[in-house]
Amino acid sequence: MMASKLYPDARAALAGLLRDGMTVMSGGFGLCGLPEHLIQALQESGVKGLTVISNNAGVDDFGLGPLLRTRQIRKMVSSYVGENKEFERQFLAGEIEVEFNPQGTLAERCRAGGAGIPAFYTRTGAGTPVAEGKEQREFGGEPYILETGLVADLSIVRAWRGDELGNLVYRRTARNFNPVMATAGKVTVAEIEELVPVGSIDPDHVHTPGVFVQRMIVGTGYSRRIEQRTTRPRPQGRG
Repeated sequence: MMASKLYPDARAALAGLLRDGMTVMSGGFGLCGLPEHLIQALQESGVKGLTVISNNAGVDDFGLGPLLRTRQIRKMVSSYVGENKEFERQFLAGEIEVEFNPQGTLAERCRAGGAGIPAFYTRTGAGTPVAEGKEQREFGGEPYILETGLVADLSIVRAWRGDELGNLVYRRTARNFNPVMATAGKVTVAEIEELVPVGSIDPDHVHTPGVFVQRMIVGTGYSRRIEQRTTRPRPQGRG
């Protein structure tokens, strides 16, 4: 019988996986779909010198923000970091290394790494500072730059539903980055909002097959935060 992938909590799920200087992929988009419990356990472990691959750096008190505050992150590989003042301070002071990526390029680098593709050519970034130091070729008379696939020592992701075999389903915006990062970790640990019986997820609805997931936890008490709330006045006469 296959050993259970389910662990009692985030700390137990990460036990034996962490070391200083490792590379971690952290799923989610903005503040949506973040593996909150696993990030907290990562911080509490005290592991340091991390290279973190994530679409964003969270905000000062949430997401990856606390890891930045405790100086556990040495390098960020990201596409958007504009909501975190501590990140801004460390970047301008030269206290953290940053590798900026166009958002689509970052997603494709993660997908390529998970698919065993070491590198690919893309037009995105050609002729800009993104292309500096990278191999370039022409295809169809247009310049393309070579980008490498990304693989992490550890991927931490969050799903909406999952079964004990590790088959995962993501919901809406949380489907950004979580699925590609789940495939690109040497070890992938998932936290899920709802555990369902094996066989209850239609195979056509599985976003991440369980073969990519080694460990998992069931999380509770998610905050559902957003970065910026933008509203407009309701038209007069409408309820």
